[in-house]
Amino acid sequence: MKQLEGRSIIITGAAQGIGASFALALAEQGARVAVCDVRSPEQTVARIRAMGGEALGGICDVTDGHAVARFVAQADEAFGGVHGLVNNAALFATLPKRSVEEIESTDFDRVMAVNVRGAFECAKAVIPVMRRQGYGKIVNIASGTVFKGQVMMLSYVTSKGAVVAMTRCLARELGPAGIRANCLAPGFTMSEGVMEQANWVKDGQATVASRCLRRDQTPEDLTGALVFLLAPGSDFMTGQTVVVDGGSVMH
Repeated sequence: MKQLEGRSIIITGAAQGIGASFALALAEQGARVAVCDVRSPEQTVARIRAMGGEALGGICDVTDGHAVARFVAQADEAFGGVHGLVNNAALFATLPKRSVEEIESTDFDRVMAVNVRGAFECAKAVIPVMRRQGYGKIVNIASGTVFKGQVMMLSYVTSKGAVVAMTRCLARELGPAGIRANCLAPGFTMSEGVMEQANWVKDGQATVASRCLRRDQTPEDLTGALVFLLAPGSDFMTGQTVVVDGGSVMH
């Protein structure tokens, strides 16, 4: 039996890259998936349907609480519930590398709005549905850089540290309602967005040298852990951060 058979899961930031890989992997394990992004996720939806899966998609800015609430309501109505949420939408590959002194306050705020408040808005919208069910799983996507720091990326790393803290608070508050909250923290991953940035590809070579398993990380390296965090096998696990980065961070 497929691990996610009969479950419906929302994945944000799933038009391409890691988010699209997540959506496909969850559908392969039997989940009905609702995917959203600031750009159309219809290509992801089409790929899932082509392999016989169930999917719906929509354009949604995760910083817009009303838009998020509408999308959650659509998923709830279409699938008769929402069993999982993957907070994947975030700013990363397009961010310029800047020293602390060079970061503009408006740019810092924008990263926080998408990476932190976006996760908050999505969790806030899905919690009532999960409370009604007496069951749910929230998986926030953090980053292995939280545990080792990173030069020239203060805004991003700070935002992901906040996501880890948010996850712990959600786990404490929502556990009595049967809702679990965990983090998946990837290492530097060669996603579509990263591959489009020549400077990031060069940095990836240095990251590989820090790993026990010395190769590039791909989106597919993350999907096994993600499926586990959303499947019944992790039902007694909450408030945790699972690092998947080839052994660069040992947490």
